[in-house]
Parts: sequence; structure tokens; C-alpha cells
Amino acid sequence: MNVTLAVKQYVSKMIENSGPGMKVLLMDKETTSIVSVVYTQSEILQKEVYLFERIDSQNRDTMKHLKAICFLRPTKENVECLIQELRRPKYSVYFIYFSNVISKSEVKALAEADEQEVVAEVQEFYGDFIAVNPHLFSLNLTGVARGRSWEPTLLARSTQGLTSVLLALKKCPMIRYQLSSDMAKRLAESVKQIITKEYELFDFRKTEVPPLLLILDRSDDAITPLLNQWTYQAMVHELLGLNNNRIDLSRVPGISKDLREVVLSAENDEFYANNLYLNFGEIGTNIKNLMEDFQKKKPKGQQKLESISDMKAFVDNYPQFKKMSGTVSKHVTVVGELSRLVSDRQLMEVSEVEQELACQNDHSNAHQNVRRVLQNPKVTELDAVRLVMLYALRYEKHSSNNLPGLMEDLNRKGVSERHRRMVQSMVEYGGKRVRGSDLITPTDAVAITKQFFKGLKGVENVYTQHQPLLHETLDQLIKGRLKDSQFPYLGPSTLRDRPQDIIVFIIGGATYEEALTVYNLNRTMPGVRIVLGGTTIHNTKSFLEEVTSAAGSGHGGDRVQGAGRHSSRR
Repeated sequence: MNVTLAVKQYVSKMIENSGPGMKVLLMDKETTSIVSVVYTQSEILQKEVYLFERIDSQNRDTMKHLKAICFLRPTKENVECLIQELRRPKYSVYFIYFSNVISKSEVKALAEADEQEVVAEVQEFYGDFIAVNPHLFSLNLTGVARGRSWEPTLLARSTQGLTSVLLALKKCPMIRYQLSSDMAKRLAESVKQIITKEYELFDFRKTEVPPLLLILDRSDDAITPLLNQWTYQAMVHELLGLNNNRIDLSRVPGISKDLREVVLSAENDEFYANNLYLNFGEIGTNIKNLMEDFQKKKPKGQQKLESISDMKAFVDNYPQFKKMSGTVSKHVTVVGELSRLVSDRQLMEVSEVEQELACQNDHSNAHQNVRRVLQNPKVTELDAVRLVMLYALRYEKHSSNNLPGLMEDLNRKGVSERHRRMVQSMVEYGGKRVRGSDLITPTDAVAITKQFFKGLKGVENVYTQHQPLLHETLDQLIKGRLKDSQFPYLGPSTLRDRPQDIIVFIIGGATYEEALTVYNLNRTMPGVRIVLGGTTIHNTKSFLEEVTSAAGSGHGGDRVQGAGRHSSRR
């Protein structure tokens, strides 16, 4: 169960099918992202693909010496663009691949447009999702909810994305969904409908234990996406933002031209692959070791590498080193920037209070600590608001709850009204009234543990104790203890054996912390394979936008008030 491999194999197969000769790859906006996440341009160039074009670009040249490989989503717009293309073909021959099921009527329309008989084949290759890591996929969809109901077009797109993952992994699963979420039920029914309608496509060899698709709703755990992260991939997304494996570093002080945008891909970057799930202190140590190894090969006197700034100076002084090791200069820059943000934003202090809010049950202590951090002038608006949100979710029903006092503190700190209003939206999105499971388990006994790595000055490492709710849910599922009353099966049959192949999908977005949980479960639970997906992969900023959009406040309406359980039209 490897989603990265599944998409890579589809792309290789397309290129192989077209035979030898020079080729152009024609894509749309979404398939461009789907391909670029699993293959670098240079890898595809080695397969005789010399040109990458968008189907919707108007000013493409006619090049009859090239074969065209078209990889497109089966949308009305794309079919229309193809029809226009085939009426006046720019290339010698067309191999057309749709990333999902295409209707017979649309294939017929294409055939009618192909008067010059340039189409060699039309096939469906089910790579209709972004394969972020081997066990993590995203549909890059945000703002999927209106109140507690689906945005209708995004229900259709999520159904397509999820069924294409099942087809790519060759799984015809039993489906369980979160009962407290109407959206989870709707998506489960919608996926089941496609499986029934396209039963021939889903006719895979039966396994002893059928695979399981579990559909969850983000609102059941609004705490995880609000926390600062300390493992490499999660931290990069939280502080810098990962978009289809790319990071925009253009705002970094003194950044060199070639590092304004960098790609972090575990497929093509060994250091990143080895450090993806390690925590910040260990990464600092690993970069230091990597550079010291290189230094040993240099005759010039041994320089001491004590801090991130020493390392940056070291890299800048060795142009040939930079050339040999673009990877290292990239990671030194990224870790350096993370380190700067951690210290500028006082994130160690903030994170400690977040962990206390998420994992412990001591109201008066938590309340004092939040107030103390809010008074720190270095703490940013975003970090102040996330702490108050965590407090609001954690102690929503506590007898001494003092949310009004903390809201006043935010006001005094000069936090914008837009951010202050989000606190109430967050409680409406993920508060007690909405949750189906017990998100908050008291663990007074667990005192927060801090581990400081002495290996590298300037990169300390907090050992976080929070586990996402997903960990508990999957643990129960694997042990056969997940309650049918909370996570019913769709349809009459149930799974008697312990599940082996599990696909989890989170409506409203997954997080890299949950991806780490899945990675660890895959490593430690023999015989169990789990793939995690979400409508998107959130950091705190994108999650706040998701919640605001669901609350309707992004549209000037206060429609959440009565949005508790209304069912939407079919």
C-alpha cells in the first residue's frame, strides 16, 4: 500500500505505452501537481519527454515531430479543450489518459472530434490525488464545509479522489464512518455508490481479510492542527508552509537567489528521507555530522561548527561545496530559518503551554500559564490566538472557565478582531457539542518532559507528549475494539477479523503529526498496513481558514448558529 509508487507506476506506464521518440506531456493544473510531487523534471526528461505543456495554454506551437501524452482530470473543461485540440492537432499522435472514470458520451465526443485519426489510445489511470508520502495522500481541497454540510462540488471531487486511491491501490473495501458527522456519512454513501456502479473496476482478487476504509471528520479533533510541531516535515509545514513539496523561502532575510524556492521530496533527497520524522534537535545534529564529514576531506584547518550561523558561514565560504552539495545548503538554510523563527517567536515556551493544555488536566495552572505567555510581547498574534483556542476547547465546560478574561487579554495585546472572532468559530467547529468521541483524556500523572539536545547550540528540542486522537482510534480499530455505535459499517456486513489494510480519510484535512502516527503504527504493528488521506494537509494557518470558511464568517453570514444537525438536500 504505497500511494507514491502507485502514481509513479501510472506515469511510467503512460510514457512506456507511447513507445520510443520525442514526447510532450500535456497536463492540466491539477495533474501537473499530481505528477510533479512524485517525479522531478530531470527524471521525466530521461524518458524522452522534452516538453511540459498545459492543455489550457493558448499559445502552444505546432510540433508534428512530437508525440503527445495527455494526462488530464475528466472535467468538462478538459474534455472541451481536448476536442478543440483534436480538431486542429499540434502533435503527430495522442495518447490520452484520464485520472478518473470518464463517461462513454465524452469518449464518443472525443472520437467524433478526431477526424484526422491522431488518437492512438484513451485510457483511465487512477492517479487523481496528490501522493505526499508513501502512506499519505491529499486532494488539495480547502473549505469543504458550509456549516456542517458538504460544499456540493467538493463532495463530488472528494468522492472521485477517494475512489481513485482505492482503484490505484486495488482495494474494494468495507466502509466505516464517524456517526457523529453527517459529512462522513454522505461521503461514505457516495463512495459506496461509485463502487456499486463501477463494480467491474472494483473486481479485485479477494483477500482473506477485506480492506477497510474509515472516514473521519476533522471536527472530532480540532486540537491536533492547532499545535506547534517539532518533527522535520511537520515543522517545515507549520512554520514555512509546504505546498506540493515546495517551500517558499523568498521572505527569509538575506536568502540567495537559487534558494528562494526549494523542493523537499523524500523520493529525491536522501537527507530529507532520513530525517522526515526526526525531531528538531536530532536534525541539527545530523546536519552538523554531515558537514563535519565533508570537512574532514578538506585540507584547510578544522573549523568549529558550533551553531547554525557557523554552518551558514561555512557553506557560503565553499562554492564548490555548495555545488557538490546543494542538498546540504538547502537543509542548512531551512533548519536555520526554522531555528530563527523558534527563537524569534519564543516557540519553545509557547509549545510547552500548548502541550500542557492538550495533555494535562490542571485548570488553574493552565490558565496562569496562558495569561503569562499572552503578556510576552514576542509572542505573535497567531500563537496567542491558538493558545486561547486550545484553552477554549480544553476547558469549555470547566466550572472556573475564564474565556472572557483571556479574550480581554487578546484585545489588550492588540490582536485583530478577525482573529478574536475565530476563537468562537473554533468552539462551534470542534467543541463538545459537536464531537463524537472523547477527545480530552485526563493524564494528570504525565508531567511534561523536556529534552534538550546538547549537540547543537541554537537548536533545542522539546519532546512533545501529545498523541492525536487518530492514534487512539486506529489502536482500537486494529484491536477490534472500535465501537460500532460510534463508527458504524455502511451496509449489513461487518469485519470479523483484525483488519490488515486500512485506508483512513479525514474530511476537513489531515496533519503531518497524524501522518507520523500512521508511519509509527505501520512500523510497529506487524501485518497492518495503513494509508492516511485528507481533503488537504493542514498547518495552523490553513486550519483556521478552513474553520472560518465552515463558520460562514468568511461570507459575512452567521449561518453556523442553527447548523447543528440540519440535513442538506440530496
